[in-house]
Amino acid sequence: MKTALVQARIEPEIKQKAEGVLKKLGLTPTEAIRIYYRQISLRGGLPFPVEIPNELTSTTLEKNRRGRDLLEFESLAALFKTWEK
Repeated sequence: MKTALVQARIEPEIKQKAEGVLKKLGLTPTEAIRIYYRQISLRGGLPFPVEIPNELTSTTLEKNRRGRDLLEFESLAALFKTWEK
């Protein structure tokens, strides 16, 4: 079987985290890429939904990237309590 080379650049932190997950799953990065490409081929598109965020989501994500308007909670229970209002 012939193979083709696929190269990609990715942030080191993302690579490290993803490879940690793959290791727990018993997969190598190469195997994961093969699965991903196979699913794209079988489905005729990405194997998960990809949507353009609405204006509110885009604004919120941009603020998050800049570290603005962030809320921190001592616990999950404290977060849920703010939803009761």
